[in-house]
Parts: sequence; structure tokens; C-alpha cells
Amino acid sequence: MTTSRPAPRWEAYLYAATIFLSAFLLFQVQPIIAKVVLPWFGGSSAVWSTCMLFFQLALLLGYLYAHWLHDVRSGKQQAVVHTLLLAVSLIALPVLPNASWKPAGADNPSLRILELLTATIGLPYFMLSATSPLLQSWYARRNQGIPYRLFALSNVASMLALLTYPVLVEPNFSTRFQGHAWSGGYAIFAIACAFTAWHASSSRAEAPVETAAMEAADSPGEAPGWQTRLLWLGLSACGSILLLGVTTFLTQDVASIPFLWIVPLSIYLLTFIICFDSPRWYNRGIFYPLLAVGLAMLGGFQRTLNLPDRMRVTITVSSLALFVCCMVCHGEMVRLKPPSRYLTGFYLMVSAGGAVGGLFAGLLAPNLFNANYEFPIGLTATAILATYMLLRDRSSWLRRGWGEAVGVAIILSVVSYVSYVGTKTVDTIRGYRAVGRNFYGLLRVIDIGQPPEEDSYRELLHGRIDHGIQMLTPKYRRSAVEYFCPASGIGQAMTHRPDGVPWHIGIVGLGTGTLAAYGRPGDSIEIYEINPLVLQLAHTQFTYLDDSAAKIDVALGDGRLSLESQSSRQFDMLVVDAFSGDSVPVHLLTVEAFKTYFHHLKPGGVLSVNITNRYLNLEPVMETASRAYGKEAVVLDYETKSSSEFLCTASSWVLIVDKNSPVLNGLEGQRLITERAGFRTWTDDYSNMFGILR
Repeated sequence: MTTSRPAPRWEAYLYAATIFLSAFLLFQVQPIIAKVVLPWFGGSSAVWSTCMLFFQLALLLGYLYAHWLHDVRSGKQQAVVHTLLLAVSLIALPVLPNASWKPAGADNPSLRILELLTATIGLPYFMLSATSPLLQSWYARRNQGIPYRLFALSNVASMLALLTYPVLVEPNFSTRFQGHAWSGGYAIFAIACAFTAWHASSSRAEAPVETAAMEAADSPGEAPGWQTRLLWLGLSACGSILLLGVTTFLTQDVASIPFLWIVPLSIYLLTFIICFDSPRWYNRGIFYPLLAVGLAMLGGFQRTLNLPDRMRVTITVSSLALFVCCMVCHGEMVRLKPPSRYLTGFYLMVSAGGAVGGLFAGLLAPNLFNANYEFPIGLTATAILATYMLLRDRSSWLRRGWGEAVGVAIILSVVSYVSYVGTKTVDTIRGYRAVGRNFYGLLRVIDIGQPPEEDSYRELLHGRIDHGIQMLTPKYRRSAVEYFCPASGIGQAMTHRPDGVPWHIGIVGLGTGTLAAYGRPGDSIEIYEINPLVLQLAHTQFTYLDDSAAKIDVALGDGRLSLESQSSRQFDMLVVDAFSGDSVPVHLLTVEAFKTYFHHLKPGGVLSVNITNRYLNLEPVMETASRAYGKEAVVLDYETKSSSEFLCTASSWVLIVDKNSPVLNGLEGQRLITERAGFRTWTDDYSNMFGILR
């Protein structure tokens, strides 16, 4: 048997440091690049899902490359190939996408986002993805060590990168600085990784991977069979689908912001860290009962987790449930991990499972399903796989005494759970007049009550967010209601204007088309809407556009990008009422966006922004942006005065006008936004959502 000297301590530090840096960069670039491209594609939560799909596919390719290089090349050849690729990848720096990638229309942008990411960070991300499995295999070959704890270390670095982004990086540095700093860090990594590659090929170099020393490092065992490999794949895919399901819920129904991307992903990585650090952390006796609770909570996702005005509770409950489910998926996966001689194949299947889950949830499901079926499919698959893992274990207590009866009870419980989740999912579209889904999310139209009930109405829902209603009785059908009622800020601004003077009005965000109800003969209204499905439903399910006395034109595409491509429209009023989740997309709130808005207003024109939401305080954003152009920002709050009032809903609108403008005369409920000390103006290069959470 071949023996070797113990590795010097500095060598272990070299491998650990290189893996740590690569994993940190791998996950730090995710929120950086996603934040850059998010505003280019409408600020939709689906942008992050598409980015996640790219990251998972690139990770799979990196692991595939590591597996190939590990198996078919000698140490010297590995060093040459890897160093050359590292050198070529430096050409991509700095990793900041060119503005030419901005879309020109409202088509499904999934493929364009994937192309953009490939061209911008494709090769650097590929090289970072390959680092952990490749260096672990080199370490095992040289030092007879079992390197799975290095995988846990890489996940610690990944989680650190994610957690520091919203609290340290985003609040203090511009996006451009972030991109350049990351690129500098990548250059340092490339040098360190190349040095490690040549060090791994020296001294004990040219020793093939399958050496006696390598075998001595492992416990005896045969190569994993196809059944084990499929279990790796399936367990990993389940974790990936649940991750994307929880992320979509938070970013679609709350706000599409880096903080809410990072929380579920950090939870996901934490389970990898715990499970790969040591087998003792995953105990079936603890986590299987918790799994039943977690699956029950996520199974009732459509009803139980959307707690009004309790964002922190919503995030906490969904994150804990995700943690338990991923602990079981990854804990069972680690119980099946092979000897280290097969580790690159193991990591390859794990990353393949993540990519399969990402492809299913991020690309296939939005184009195949008319509802969010992918999440309950992930839940049921997790329940079935976890049960199978328990029943297949010959050492399990289920194989003794009353265990068989308990096993039957568990199987019946899983069948009942699958039926329950399926029923709840179908309920999300049952009884709706219209249901549609595309890149921008799930849209549903439902009638609440029926005429002659005076308060019956038709509602448009995006996910679970209300995007407008129309009363069904003829008496109120043409009335602007809810957030747009005459008593609201926008309602007062629309009605307190001179009689007999036609207005030219611009609106960013269509919804049901409620604001068209304020159109008078001679008025012209130009509406900018990014989602073609919203336009279709506004015409087929609601009548505001057809009933309006004004001339209506609707342009498909992102509102800001459309306005930037036009000459000044000379609007009397420009209304920003576009929402992604429960808040206005960030790129519509920056000082550059306001410059575009003011460019399209007549002298003395009014900019009106709907800031109604449950989770974010947007007032300081409005104040700093308006002050930058010498304007005045006034909030008009409306509170529902009685429980019997059904035409108006509590709302907050900001009117931004010239100082001492007569437009504000006679408007009720107005208050001037006061300056918030130390609040930094939002720009296209800087924003901090974490700092305005309620």
C-alpha cells in the first residue's frame, strides 16, 4: 500500500481558503447581477426565478466539468486545462451587463435573460461552480482525507455572501462599485485557484485518481448504483422546487427585492452546511415529526401564510417550514453519500437535481400550467420520497414489532396529504371567471357577489394582490372605486381640475383600467403596461376602457423604458401605478426615473405615485427624488371611515408638484413629507429596500 506524509497545515489552509473565496464570490454575484437586470425586465419576481435557473444550470455544468477533469485527465493535464480556462474567464471582467440587453417589447424575456447572464458572467460563474468539487477531489487525492466538510465550508461562505449583501453591501455601495469590487475579487481567486491547481499536480503529482492511497482514504464500498443516484437527484430536485416555491411566494406577494430572494436561499444553504458538516446533526427522530408540521404549513400556503400586515411573521413561518423540509431532503441525501473517490459524481447528481427543479419551476411550469402547480408537486414529491427513504431502511424501527402497522398509517397519511394539497391547489382557480399565467405571474378574475347586491364586484388578482375591481351593478359600474375612488389622493387630483379644459394623461400600469373612469370628452389617456395578459383581461373582463369618455391608447412594454424612448408627451398628469408584488418596482422610483417623468410633464403638471402597500415605507424615497428636482412631495392618505363603506379603500398617494402649486388647493388629507435625516437618494446605481421595511 502506498503511504504519504501528512499534509502540512498551510496546504489545508490553501485549499480551504480557495474554496471559501470561490463560494463567497459564487453567491455574492447572484444578488448583484440580478439587481442590475431586474429593472430591465419589469421588476417581476420571475426575473429572479429565471436568474436562479441560470445559476443552477451553470452550477451543473461546472460540476460536470469537474467530474470530467477529475476522471479523464492526469494531474498536470488538469492544471493546464484549468489554468487556461481561468485565464480566458478574466476577459469577461468587469461583470456589468451592457444596457443594449434591455428589451424593446413585452415578449416573454426568459431566453433573453439567460442569454444576458451567459454573455456577462457565464464563464466566471462556470469556473467558480467547478471549484469546490474539483479542489475537494485534489485534496482527497493528495492527502488521503475525506473532504466532505470542505463542502460544508463552501456553503458557509455562500451563506455569508448572501447574508452580508442586504445589510452591508447593498446599503453602502453602488451597484457599479459592487460589480467592480466583485471582479477584483474574482481576479484574486483566479490566481489562487491556478496556484492550487499546479500545487495539486506537483510532488505527489501524476498519481492517478484511483490509487491505493485514495482507496485507503475511503471506507470500503462499491460504486453507487442507479437507484442511489436517482435518489440523490430526486431529493435535490425536491429541495430546489421548494426553495423556488417559497421565494416566488415572498417576492410575488410582498416585493421583488434582494432581501426576499436571499432569505429562502440562505435557509436552503444552511441545511447543506448542517447536513454536510456531520451526520450527527440530522436526526430522523427529530426532523420527521417536524417535516409533517412543515409540509402541513406549506400545504396550506394559499391561505395560512399570507398574514395581513405581518410580513415578519409570514417570512419566519415560511422560512422555518422550508428549513425543515430541506433538512430532510439534504439529510437523507447525505446519508447516501458515497466514498470520496465518487464525490464528483455525487456532486454532479446533486447539482443536476437542483437544475431539474429549477427548470421545472422556473421555465416549464409558467409555460405549461395555468396555476402554481409546481409548488404542490414539490411538496407531494417530498412527502413521498421522505416516506420511501424511511420504509426502505432495513435498520428502521418500522421493520420491527408494530412498525409495519405504523408504516401503513404513514402511507395512508401521505395519500391523504397529497389529496389535500391537490384539492387546495385546484381551489386557487376554481370558481374564477378567468385564469391566466405567463412570465409575469398568475392572473385571476373573480366575481364577489351578484347584482342586484349593491356591493357586488369583479376583481383582478395578481397572485394574491388586488390589482383593481369594478362594481357589477349598473349604478356603480362606471365609478372609480377602491384605491382610485374620488376621496383618494388620485381621485381628488383628477376631479379638482378646471372644467372644460381637456387633459392629456399618462398612466404607468393598467390593472383593470379604473383610472379611465375619470376621462372626460376631449381627454386623451396613454397607458403603459408591461403584461399583455393584463391588457387582454382589461378588455374582456372589465369595461372601464370601453366606457371611458376619453381617447384611450395602450402601449405594451415597461413603462419607464417606453417613456425613455419617446419625445416629451407633455402630460398634464402622469400617474405611476405599476406594482410588482405589493410595491412599486424599484426602477420606477429612482431619481433617473423621476427625471424621465418630469421630462414628459407640462410646466405645472402633476406627478402622482401610488405608494399604498403593507410592507415598505416609500415616503423618504419620494421626498428625496422630488427634492432633487426642486419639487414638493405631498402625501394624501385616505382611511376608510366606516365598515359599511364599500366604494373606497384605504390608500396613500403622493402628488409631486412645483412648490406652492395651486393644484393642491382644496385637497383633503394632505401632508408634506418631511426630510428623513441621512436617507440616501435612490438612483439606478443605488437603492436600499432593507432600510425602508416597516
